Amino acid sequence: MKGEEELMRSHSYAGTCLPVGADITRPSIARAYDYSLGGKDNYDVDRAAFERILAVAPQQREVSRMNREWLYRVVRYLAGQAGIDQFLDVGAGLPAVVNTHEVAQLGNRTARVVYVDNDPLCAAHGRAMLAQNAFTHVVCGDLLEEGTLLENGEVLGYLELDRPVGLIVCGLLHHLHDALDPAGVMREYIERLPRGSYVAISHFWDPAEEDPELHRLAVRLERAFVDGGLGSGWYRTREQIRAYFCGLELLEPGLVPLDDWWPSGPAVQARPPEALMLGGLAYKPASVLSLR
Repeated sequence: MKGEEELMRSHSYAGTCLPVGADITRPSIARAYDYSLGGKDNYDVDRAAFERILAVAPQQREVSRMNREWLYRVVRYLAGQAGIDQFLDVGAGLPAVVNTHEVAQLGNRTARVVYVDNDPLCAAHGRAMLAQNAFTHVVCGDLLEEGTLLENGEVLGYLELDRPVGLIVCGLLHHLHDALDPAGVMREYIERLPRGSYVAISHFWDPAEEDPELHRLAVRLERAFVDGGLGSGWYRTREQIRAYFCGLELLEPGLVPLDDWWPSGPAVQARPPEALMLGGLAYKPASVLSLR
């Protein structure tokens, strides 16, 4: 077992911490994800890294699309039925075709959205795109900041932490090595969130004993992500992912494959085998009494 110092020196561990930015000699997770969604903010090195993933999972682009559509449905519920009017979207990446603020502001044009990414390139793109939106802001920051982003001065300038917040952690935690203690990171955030808040998480899934064949695919995919150039992308079990909600009550249908979470309608095609991601939305009770 590697010691912590050795892990920090390794490429796969560093890939969870160090943003690539505008460096076009190394693949970027954000740019590769942009490429997977059909975007144009990527380079040959990013496309090559994602093509190596496609060699293992030819329909991985569909997984990226499913992750994005899951996010839309979550935000639509939060901004609508749940009445949430301020959001913190961590690890937001590069702007895509439809973004969190666009969904949230469909029903409430004054809904506040704060995007955070530790890659200066992502932050710069976001600021340029959102310069004219007074209720949407982009902060260059890190999920792993001491005291959490809920104590970041810039974030606090836009959010009111005496009212509920929708915390979005979409497709981010699987880029944190176990040594960074993703469950502990999320525990800190959840403890600091105002009561009445919601937490949305999507994460690469290793079915383990639930489906040995898909488990083997998850192992191959993890190897393609971690060793194929991107440096991170760990597949975890359902129990490990559920632990990131730190005991909060999950809304129905719970922690499920992305397209099973409040689907827009009946499936129009079979789920690809590489669709190994789970998503869930949890609620932090509005009062201590509701914990009983």
